[in-house]
Amino acid sequence: MNATEQHICDSIDAHAAELTAFANDIYAHAELGYTEHRTAQRVADWLEQRCGLSPETGLAGTGVKAKLGTSRPSVCLIGELDGILCPEHPLAVPETGMSHACGHHMQLAALAGAALALCDPAVAQNLHGSAVFFAVPCEEHVPVNRLEQLRKQGIATCCGGKPELLLYGAFDDIDAAMTTHAHMVHCDKDFLLGSNSTSGFLSKLIRIKGRASHTAIAPEKGVNALDVVTLARSAIGMLRSTLRDEDCIRIGEIVRMGNSAINVVPHEVTVDLQVRAKTWDALLDADKKIDRAYRAAAYAFGADIEIIDDMGYLPTIPSLPCRALTDAAALLSNKASYEPVSFAVHNAASTDVGDLSHRMPVINFTFSGFSGTLHGADFRITDEEKAYLLPAKLAALTMYHLLKDNAVQARELIQQYQPKMSARQYHEYARKFDSGFVGEPSPFDR
Repeated sequence: MNATEQHICDSIDAHAAELTAFANDIYAHAELGYTEHRTAQRVADWLEQRCGLSPETGLAGTGVKAKLGTSRPSVCLIGELDGILCPEHPLAVPETGMSHACGHHMQLAALAGAALALCDPAVAQNLHGSAVFFAVPCEEHVPVNRLEQLRKQGIATCCGGKPELLLYGAFDDIDAAMTTHAHMVHCDKDFLLGSNSTSGFLSKLIRIKGRASHTAIAPEKGVNALDVVTLARSAIGMLRSTLRDEDCIRIGEIVRMGNSAINVVPHEVTVDLQVRAKTWDALLDADKKIDRAYRAAAYAFGADIEIIDDMGYLPTIPSLPCRALTDAAALLSNKASYEPVSFAVHNAASTDVGDLSHRMPVINFTFSGFSGTLHGADFRITDEEKAYLLPAKLAALTMYHLLKDNAVQARELIQQYQPKMSARQYHEYARKFDSGFVGEPSPFDR
């Protein structure tokens, strides 16, 4: 390590107790997307009081953004503010059921530690360009029924924080982004460097209206909305033979009943549904098949049906680690093992980093330090150094490598990147959902 690299690591080590306390406090106070007011305040206070920055707050409701430097190129380190609904987790908030079984508090520890180290004058003087620290809301997407309410209240337009921020220009002054996460695919190493492909998804809200009737006296006069769902799900099950394995189609749904007594034919049912796929074209194909199954089932029973398709996340564009990330990981090899991503491995989950990857280069790494299942009640932090401190060091060292020496590595990364969507194309894609989505060819350049 050179003197600056050593100073970065020493700064994080010197504040290890504070960073761990910061992370564990957020761990115990998870909040729902677009309502992360306490978490956002903790991040803003840290950036102002510990780092000497002047954070901008209230972006997409709760986002916090602080900039070190004023020139370009501008490299942004992202942390996600929200938790996940998992009331069975031991640290779930009793009133809401929200927990950080998603591990987003670990990202915020990386952001806080990296900001602390890079803002040290001995380090900052060696940076050329700008280092941006951006805590963003709502990575765990908002389902359509809640999003409808958020739109009416003027709180949010998009189901995720990064699409919201992209749509309204909060990333316009950023040239490249760095993202982190707890390991999302199997990895025996402490760090997985680069971005796996991830699935994109669309959100669907399906409202089925049948006819109420007494289940014993006159069941024949009713139209059972729940039977419509059962028939549609059976059809979708049979349609699975038409879905290619390599497209990684996943369909998840929650069925919600309207108010009804047990002796009344179920006449109102709402289905919240997600359909995921590895590519946009496969996603549209599966989406059309789901629509046909539900509409045909409703027709068979004589029920009314409304299907609302809404914005999800775009598939993440996979990328190998850049030189700055690999060199930074090598500096920590006495403490942490690492390996690059394999393009043969696909992550069937979805993230709004996918949207970001269509607009700018994304430097990504995932990390260990936990046990159990993401989004599960058994998720636990098992090694605070690997969960909180080493990711902070890797993020800070990578940003230093990108921005040192007239930011030559950041400039190379930006020059080599070819965006998949222009700002105009992204706006057009997102705006389709204001009046209902109509399946069309891929909205980005082929």
